[in-house]
Amino acid sequence: MCGIVGYIGKRDVAPLLLEGLQRLEYRGYDSAGIVVNSPKAAALKMVKAKGRVRELESRVPKRFAGTTGIAHTRWATHGAPSDINSHPHLDPENKVAVVHNGIVDNADELRAKLVADGVVFVSDTDTEVITHLIARSQADSLEEKVREALKVIEGTYGIAVMHADFADRIVVARNGSPVILGIGEKEMLVASDVAALIAHTRQVVTLNDGEMATLKADDFRTYTTSGTKTTATPETVEWEAASYDMGGHDTYMHKEISEQPDAVDRVLRGRIDDRFNTVHLGGLNLDPREARGIRRVKILGCGTSYHAGLIGAGLIESMARIPADAEPASEFRYRNPVVDPDTLYIAVSQSGETYDVLAAVQELKRKGARVLGVVNVVGSAIAREADGGVYVHAGPEVCVVSTKCFTNTVVAFALLAVHLGRIRDLSVTDGKRIIEGLRKLPAQIQEILEGEEDIKKLAAEYAEAKSMMFIGRVRGYPVALEASLKLKEISYIHAEAYPASELKHGPLALIEPAMPTVAIVPDDDLLEKNRAALEEIKARSGRILAVAHREQEKADHTILVPKNEDELDPILMGIPLQLLAYHTALALGRDIDKPRNLAKSVTVE
Repeated sequence: MCGIVGYIGKRDVAPLLLEGLQRLEYRGYDSAGIVVNSPKAAALKMVKAKGRVRELESRVPKRFAGTTGIAHTRWATHGAPSDINSHPHLDPENKVAVVHNGIVDNADELRAKLVADGVVFVSDTDTEVITHLIARSQADSLEEKVREALKVIEGTYGIAVMHADFADRIVVARNGSPVILGIGEKEMLVASDVAALIAHTRQVVTLNDGEMATLKADDFRTYTTSGTKTTATPETVEWEAASYDMGGHDTYMHKEISEQPDAVDRVLRGRIDDRFNTVHLGGLNLDPREARGIRRVKILGCGTSYHAGLIGAGLIESMARIPADAEPASEFRYRNPVVDPDTLYIAVSQSGETYDVLAAVQELKRKGARVLGVVNVVGSAIAREADGGVYVHAGPEVCVVSTKCFTNTVVAFALLAVHLGRIRDLSVTDGKRIIEGLRKLPAQIQEILEGEEDIKKLAAEYAEAKSMMFIGRVRGYPVALEASLKLKEISYIHAEAYPASELKHGPLALIEPAMPTVAIVPDDDLLEKNRAALEEIKARSGRILAVAHREQEKADHTILVPKNEDELDPILMGIPLQLLAYHTALALGRDIDKPRNLAKSVTVE
């Protein structure tokens, strides 16, 4: 969601921070701001603006020099989007500046106390509370001022703090929201996402919850919020700055859809064992005896990651013969679930920082559960909290809506299912069959992408719809859910997804010529059942777009998809529906990479 960028060194800081904010635009935001300082300045200089980073950039004066600064893109929680509510927030003397990701849960209580002491607030935000607490502290050091403020704060935060009286440093802290340090040559950076750092350094340190850091131009140190020194070893980021460029595409979403053949090849590379027709996943930290002791698998994710988990649960149940299901992490953590020691819990998150998923992981760990992570970002919070896991190696995903990471996550689940299955009851023959199917995926995805022009024409025809229905049965239902989500995320067309078997139990009431249905019709043992659902829709004058392995007579249009193994077909059937959503949104003139009201990394509740 919100984005933080900070820098201290010798360079002119404003252009560098604005560039960093532009690299964080994909996270979703509604306003932006920047504060700069130089060693000789008596006060901080700030510019803020509602709207896009380009609006902020247009307001920055030509004479805005400084060598230290922090900047922010805000996604509104407390207070409507406005210039005043934008971050950073300053104290009345323009000496203290704070940028903050997260939510201060006890902001109202703290605000009331500060107002009673004579403090005048200028914004509606919870973050301004932190600024006043730091400014009013009588501590001798900036580190201690920040520490005193954090002692009374309840909630989540990733913060960066500047103070005109301590111009040689930036102090940062983390609790539940990412803070990443960038280690340069006689310069230091900080950001909430490595995307803002990668153009300047590939050496990073990721703070843990309850950890702080002091950045100076030529040094940094880390310590806990109680003051205990911690050891931080920089890691090398594997992604290049060019990975965040559009690469000749009109949008990041289109680029990321087109990258899926290579992305799937990456997640498979080095993990297949042909000798035993199985899969090696060294990061699981789960030996064969422990794997055989698993009695149930519970997969937790949010949004697209939840849908990937639904497909993953089906793969694990069918191949490993372990009861498996998926549940939204945001619901799981609030329903006081029974945590079973024989259950393997799997947390799914592209960013590895999704707050609802991370909080569920932490609660499970507190109760002694074994938790694996399936994430894309190496070193992310969930990756560090989990007992082990699988990196999906999709590469940077900049568009707010997930495409290649969804596909790679499902492939990672297929690998996990083979791994668990071959330890248990999956035969050598079936292991070989699935592995051969996995190897076919990159070429088959490329084949689907080559039919993009035909899908574009279909999208233009269906873009006039005010609402659409998506249906699928068993393996096809999660595909329908994800396709429905993609359409509404970027086109703003209302869409519903139902199991095809449930049509007659209510949704048929919605069917009419103006309500098209997208049907997932794989060529498997449920083919005739799915065709019966098409008959029901056609009998009520409904329009049908089928995604299938062969032409469907009852459908008005059919998008043909190459056949793989039954278990792996959902991976391929989702690809053309990503393109359908993309071209529908394009036909409607939507802001595809930054859909309204949404954020890439949801790091608040």
